Amino acid sequence: MNNIYLSIIIPAYNEGKRIIETLKKTTAYLKGQSYSWEIIVVSDGSKDNTAQVVQEFASQNENIKLIDNKENHGKGYVVRQGLLEARGDYRVFMDADNSTSVDHVEKMFPEFKNGYDVVIGSRDMKDSKLAIPQSWFRQKVGDIFNLLVQFICGLWGIWDTQCGFKGLTRKCVEEIIPQCRVDRFAFDPEILVIAKRMGYKIKEVPVIWFNDAESKVKFSSTIKMAIDLLKIRLNIIKGSYEKK
Repeated sequence: MNNIYLSIIIPAYNEGKRIIETLKKTTAYLKGQSYSWEIIVVSDGSKDNTAQVVQEFASQNENIKLIDNKENHGKGYVVRQGLLEARGDYRVFMDADNSTSVDHVEKMFPEFKNGYDVVIGSRDMKDSKLAIPQSWFRQKVGDIFNLLVQFICGLWGIWDTQCGFKGLTRKCVEEIIPQCRVDRFAFDPEILVIAKRMGYKIKEVPVIWFNDAESKVKFSSTIKMAIDLLKIRLNIIKGSYEKK
């Protein structure tokens, strides 16, 4: 099939111990749906056996594809790589730890049908549920980062840009993703900035979210994300994200 209905992109870095469980749950759900689908796992230069275990699993599931990068580039880089490689009319990326499960796509599809172009999961909405909350410290760091996103990037009203469950239409991927420049954790706000500046409609949906104690987003990563936000702001000032 050249075109399919739904593509799921899963970025992975040293996820050999837990990604198979995520793939099993995600595949089991998708096999129960009537639409066509694919899963693309993009290994970001993993040093463990991530690529090996995914390839073994994919060999038994024709709808699963592995992109095995030999060097580490950053989550933003590999998410973009997967989105552009995908063939789905709708393309959703999710985290390898399954913190937001694939069945949340059912909340996205009605919004796509209502004319929204980018639909993102949010942990900040009234109906959202944090099944395993973050620590107090990480919550405060997240709040500070969200304020910076609002102020620096102008994404007023979007209070959770970092939830790792986002969906875009085929057209959005083709027009937005080639303009992205941020390779690491601040790639999420950049996608939303470009979408907003190009006139695409963004919609948030509530999620049930499980905190992962082994998350690779550390305090130092937050500092680096803040620096990337300044780079995004500079790109805005320079007009780099204007619709051509």
